[in-house]
Amino acid sequence: MKKLKSLLIVNCKLRIVHCLLLIVNCVLLIVNCSFDYGTSRNDIERPDIIMHDVEYVRVVQGDPLVRFHAEYAERYEEQQIMNLDTFSFEEFQDRGYSVNTTGRAGAALIELDSGNVSLTRGVYIQVESEDITIETATLHWRDRERLIEGGENEVVNIRRSDGTVFIGRGFSANAREQTWQFNQGARGTYIDDTDDE
Repeated sequence: MKKLKSLLIVNCKLRIVHCLLLIVNCVLLIVNCSFDYGTSRNDIERPDIIMHDVEYVRVVQGDPLVRFHAEYAERYEEQQIMNLDTFSFEEFQDRGYSVNTTGRAGAALIELDSGNVSLTRGVYIQVESEDITIETATLHWRDRERLIEGGENEVVNIRRSDGTVFIGRGFSANAREQTWQFNQGARGTYIDDTDDE
């Protein structure tokens, strides 16, 4: 009986040692093997630069045009884009001596080479020269065309300090022509504060 017990213990120890050797061999195999699957999706989408509490000023011909601030930013050099989180901005006029437009959004995607910007996660913009405030979920700025467009089915709220309010869908605005429209219907109140003589 004692001999049988001793054989069982030795057999059990051998199995444990054998299992440990298998585990060590598997770990060594995994660590030492490399498989070339080409470029992974994570490598393509990995930002080149990650920044916290960043400020970016776009300057054209020596004059500041726009200042951006974000709590978090990712820059992708190859695609020439920046993803910004908790974003705010100021647009300058008079060669950078005064601020005409301020705004903020939960997130922004900036195309660095074109100047186009997509704002998401709640957008608030105030334009001093036009006495207009715009609030919506999503807005897209096309810099070359100087156009602002709301998300296709997003509600856009436009107000002025005199009490004028417009709410609608299909919003677009042309900054050059200083016009704006809703192409999917709108409602609101227009206050005419011109004096009739």
